[in-house]
Amino acid sequence: MRRHGGERRSTALVIASGATALALLLVTLVMCAGPGGRDRDRDAKGVAPPHPTGPAVGWGFTHTQFSADRGADGATERATRLLAGSPVPQNQHIMGWGARNPEPSPGRYDFADLDRRLALIRRTGGTPVVTLCCAPDWMKGGRAGSTDWSALEKAPDSAHYADFAALAGKIARRYPDVRHFVVWNEFKGFFDDAKGRWDSEGYTRLYNLTYRALKKVNDAVQVGGPYLVMDSYLPGDDTHASRVTGPWGSLDQRTVDALTYWNRHKAGADFLVVDGSSYSKDDRYAPDEFTAARKFADVGRWLRRETGLPLWWAEWYVEVAAGGARGRAPAWSERKRVAAHAAALIEMAAGGATSGFYWNPEDEGGGNCPGCLWSSTERDDGGRELPMFTLLSRFSRAFPPTARPRAFDTGRATVPGLADDRSALVVNTSDRAGTATVDGRQLTLAGYEVRWVDRS
Repeated sequence: MRRHGGERRSTALVIASGATALALLLVTLVMCAGPGGRDRDRDAKGVAPPHPTGPAVGWGFTHTQFSADRGADGATERATRLLAGSPVPQNQHIMGWGARNPEPSPGRYDFADLDRRLALIRRTGGTPVVTLCCAPDWMKGGRAGSTDWSALEKAPDSAHYADFAALAGKIARRYPDVRHFVVWNEFKGFFDDAKGRWDSEGYTRLYNLTYRALKKVNDAVQVGGPYLVMDSYLPGDDTHASRVTGPWGSLDQRTVDALTYWNRHKAGADFLVVDGSSYSKDDRYAPDEFTAARKFADVGRWLRRETGLPLWWAEWYVEVAAGGARGRAPAWSERKRVAAHAAALIEMAAGGATSGFYWNPEDEGGGNCPGCLWSSTERDDGGRELPMFTLLSRFSRAFPPTARPRAFDTGRATVPGLADDRSALVVNTSDRAGTATVDGRQLTLAGYEVRWVDRS
């Protein structure tokens, strides 16, 4: 499986925490919460809160194994206040990444971790999104009643596709306030080694059964897929090269084929979900670390033309991980990291994306967490805002789902810009000071500076 950049962790280590579930403390507008305790396998009843119900939810993040729902009391309270002060969409997987096996045996459910995570999202005012991945062991050849976390990325056996769809329906009934569902994650377990390509037929069968099960629960819920990784190769490397190209290289033809098959044979979709990195499949940039982010705009435009669907980036990566395919990468400063992510957000929006989710890499307690949204809640002094949260929350507020921002020329190639009628964002992608022009006014930006301009 392709390894991502940034601080993303191995999914073999995503064993859910056994910490005691937090009480379901709901904000006034939230009418319903998933039940817990002795009734945790019973469907919830209630009225959905006033979250966006259209295909676009805006810009937020995905909870991973360690998040603001566990840790030192003061730190979790601090992180909760941070999130409540700047509500953004929040995504949670049903198994792994902080959630235990939701159906360890057929018909026996354990939703305690999902209850806790959804409660956190509710009380912080976030728009909840649920990614329907991964599958209980008994659906993929494992033993009922046990969980082998090293097999998390296995796809369910085709004989159990309907069982997975039924579990998705159960979850949709339990959490009626969740109106946005993503089916599976990165085609995990769907690569056909014998044929050397993605099993798009198998994934699409699973997707269609799940889509129909969710719409049967509530036709108003929004469902999207296929969450394919937009892998690419550098210019001149014709390994699986496709016609989707740019100065950054070309998309993997196998990805193009899988997307095309799903788009032609899907039962329906309310939005399109993909993920990807600005760097190539072998961890290289073209032409350079910042210009490579144009891939998000070029690929986004192609996806919108092919499908006509609202576009979500479920994950995006701009920094090659240490120990990548080409050896240890030099560490970036947080200033450069934030600038690179800001440039990527500009390109994603310019390519037509309406929503995106940052893969939040909070660690278990280290004092330094590059790229994290807040400091580790495992530490007494944790839960404090970090630069990536400042960027993400501001971008979310400035360009909500109703906005239609456009890239604009700042007069300097190294300073991309994005603006709507109210706000403008400019980023100096050089480590040296530079100038930019916004609304006829010249600005001087320090190296790697991210600048917001009020246009109202």
